[in-house]
Amino acid sequence: MAGRTFTIVSTSVVTAVLVSAFWIFAFNIARAPNDGQVRASGDKAMIDPAGGPPVAVAEGVTVGPAGLAIPVVGVQPKDLIDTFSQARAGGQRIHDAIDIMAPVGRPVVAAAPGRVDKIFFSPGGGGNTVYVRSPDGRWSYYYAHLSAYAPGLHEGQQLRRGDPVGFVGFSGNANPAGPHIHFAINRMNPSDKWWQGSPINPYPLLVGRKAQL
Repeated sequence: MAGRTFTIVSTSVVTAVLVSAFWIFAFNIARAPNDGQVRASGDKAMIDPAGGPPVAVAEGVTVGPAGLAIPVVGVQPKDLIDTFSQARAGGQRIHDAIDIMAPVGRPVVAAAPGRVDKIFFSPGGGGNTVYVRSPDGRWSYYYAHLSAYAPGLHEGQQLRRGDPVGFVGFSGNANPAGPHIHFAINRMNPSDKWWQGSPINPYPLLVGRKAQL
């Protein structure tokens, strides 16, 4: 009888623990900011952005209204600042990108799917940089000032939205006091090389609000 009682009690305890773990996991998933539906799938969240197919992204990645993932884990739309039209180099040029501030070492992920077009080090510019070309070749996504690249990242690699690209840093000409990634989107012509293209503002695509003029 004692053995049977112990078995019943043990089973009840295990069941309670599993149920509690499930609801903790479900609560955390439900809290994740998103523009569509979220459901649990192993150690990832399946996100159904409006107008797009379901995609799996790492926990902590926010998908904006346009279907682009904010490319720094843990950053939400309210954390972003529109720096696209700000002056740089003493007023000699326009930024043509946004700076996403985050601590050194924070994971950087692909905002959209594509092929790694170029991995390039620019000592006086973007430092450790990655250019990713969209599958249709019409867009290029540029990540700069990385402290390091994601392990195994290489040119020609196919990335899904939310796949690792690197880590936040201040390589190149970035200020060590303000680690961030420089994130740019360029509209590309078929003949454009990786360093070419026409810049568009990523800010409204990530936050769903009108860009500052």
